[in-house]
Amino acid sequence: MTSIIRVLITGGTRGIGRACAEVLAIAGCRVAVHGRCDLEAAKAAAAALPGEGHLGLIADLSDPVAPSRLAVDALAAFGGLDVLINNAGLYEPHPLGLGDAPSFDAAWDRHLDVNLNGPARLIRACLHDLKRSQGRIINITSRGAFRGEPECPAYGAAKAGLNSLTQSLALALAGDGVGCFAIAPGWVETDMTREHLAGPGGDDVRRQSPLGRVSTADEVAAAVRFCALDAPLAMTGAILDINGASYLRT
Repeated sequence: MTSIIRVLITGGTRGIGRACAEVLAIAGCRVAVHGRCDLEAAKAAAAALPGEGHLGLIADLSDPVAPSRLAVDALAAFGGLDVLINNAGLYEPHPLGLGDAPSFDAAWDRHLDVNLNGPARLIRACLHDLKRSQGRIINITSRGAFRGEPECPAYGAAKAGLNSLTQSLALALAGDGVGCFAIAPGWVETDMTREHLAGPGGDDVRRQSPLGRVSTADEVAAAVRFCALDAPLAMTGAILDINGASYLRT
């Protein structure tokens, strides 16, 4: 990698993505913060990071051509890329058996486009530069890929696919020196989950973990930082569970 690590993180304006952007900026990285449609918010998030040279970008990752445009913009600004973090995600309940078929089909397609197809297209668009820098690909997946998501089955399916994609890439790119990792959080306290956790179902969620709490965005970001900057290449293909032992895989 280069002396100044260049990072592109999708969904970086809030929550887990924002925490990842901050911890990597503190480590001296130059960070491109992606948002879906609010350019001013993306620029503000980038401007708030410590250090210099950060960038705010927008792209709707459900659009098949948007990932390539996002990659072009980030690569042009940074002159290359060392770390790609696919964090942007979509979670909208669509239980099987409820609603009509067209509504379910539309929800299914949206979730796969944002949570799986978008990351795959962005990886492809950045791959030449990641090979050149012997960089890192980090995909934020979910406990739901293993435990299941009955209220949002397309989310669980897409995240399971992203885990599999990560491991396929680890096999394909090992010879190029590119490390590929997946981070699979459970419940995380963010602005998106805070209302639910404060409501009547919050205690049930916290009891899922022997810690008696959910994870924090900073804890997930610490795992991402390790994979981006410190993890040995021999760890490539690893899926790291950040769920407070609320779900243990065998």
